[in-house]
Amino acid sequence: MPISSHLRSSPQKVTLLKMRFLAVCTALAAATALTGCSQWGDPAAGQQKVTLWLMKGSASEDFIAAFTASFEQEHPDVDLDVRIQEWTGIGDKVNAVLDGTAKEPADVIEVGNTQVAQYIETGGLSELTLEGLREWDSKHWLKGLAEPASVNGAQYGVPWYAANRVVVYHKDLFAAAGIKTPPRNRQEWIQATQKLDKGDQQGIYLAGQNWYVLAGFVWDEGGELAIETGGRWVGTLDDEKALAGMQFYKQLQALGDGPEAADEETPPQSQVFARGQVAQIIAPPGQAAEIEAANPALKGKLGFFPIPGKTSDRAGSVFTGGSDLIIPERTGNRKGAVDVITALVSEKWQTELARTMSYVPNKTTLAHVVEGNEGAAAMAPGAAQGRATPTSARWAEVEAKNPIKPYMTAVLTGQDPQQAARAASEEIGRVLSSDR
Repeated sequence: MPISSHLRSSPQKVTLLKMRFLAVCTALAAATALTGCSQWGDPAAGQQKVTLWLMKGSASEDFIAAFTASFEQEHPDVDLDVRIQEWTGIGDKVNAVLDGTAKEPADVIEVGNTQVAQYIETGGLSELTLEGLREWDSKHWLKGLAEPASVNGAQYGVPWYAANRVVVYHKDLFAAAGIKTPPRNRQEWIQATQKLDKGDQQGIYLAGQNWYVLAGFVWDEGGELAIETGGRWVGTLDDEKALAGMQFYKQLQALGDGPEAADEETPPQSQVFARGQVAQIIAPPGQAAEIEAANPALKGKLGFFPIPGKTSDRAGSVFTGGSDLIIPERTGNRKGAVDVITALVSEKWQTELARTMSYVPNKTTLAHVVEGNEGAAAMAPGAAQGRATPTSARWAEVEAKNPIKPYMTAVLTGQDPQQAARAASEEIGRVLSSDR
């Protein structure tokens, strides 16, 4: 999730058309459809059209307008057509582009980082390994964005931006408990949360089925949710290291009144925090705005820090949400598509996007550009340790069934962790290795 999260509609064209192009199209309108003209850019100017699909909410209108104007100025032979897409139903639309049945083709498409594997499986993506190694500084890409877009060393997606969970905390409650600086490691975090958990006040509100948070703890311990071995996927929640991650989750979750059999949206944890008696939640920084909207008295009283790791020198692992950019194999202008990606991942536009949207840039070397934004700056250390879900095209089916959630509830309610983990692992393996 991308955690960031997602949505259905007809695309909206938000490109800045050149005056010369408008003139040509107007002249041709009596004889041909306007869309026929726009399909190919401005023939009189020797232009080629590049269609870029961006998802709703990923970039502001001002960013898109400025990027389009800048790109077309630097590439006068290209008419850049940016079209906004809704997350709901986007899978079918992208697949139609990849198999050549789409009524509206695209040359560059923004997709969720955890979605790339299913598109790779179709065989309709253009490999981008050479460009990545040569032009896009791939050695510094965030792993949580890059790894889901790679198969056997071949790269099919280019990281664009990331977002992840941090600890959102109530500054007044921390001060009242004598906690002057945010904890830097797990031990300090538990000790601080114990101080904060008193009376009607919750040290932390952590729902029992927040499996994205659990995943980070599992990775910190060296465990995995699932692995591929011998050509088949197997669930690994019953591995000793993964069980250690669940044990830490249980210890932390007990320092508050989060429901054991519900996730973070039941009820929405931002609403619970807004009541003023919760010291911490684990959430994307953007939830601070929801909290302040629900309780304006908390405005200016919220802080952020990275999810602590096992040691102070390294932030905790997190699930990385965000987007990658892909190029369909059937693009009619691969060079133009590559040029668009090159511009979007350049330091200039990565900086602009990160600062405008409070994202983490796609490379660890650009983390400094969000230093002035407390929420985004808190995400950056975690993003450097970020991971994504297993790179199976069937992982979405696992999430739909989600055996991880009842497993977590079973452990939190006192059932045998090993037995519950084994049952969940078997279900994960069954779904991922299914031939259907």
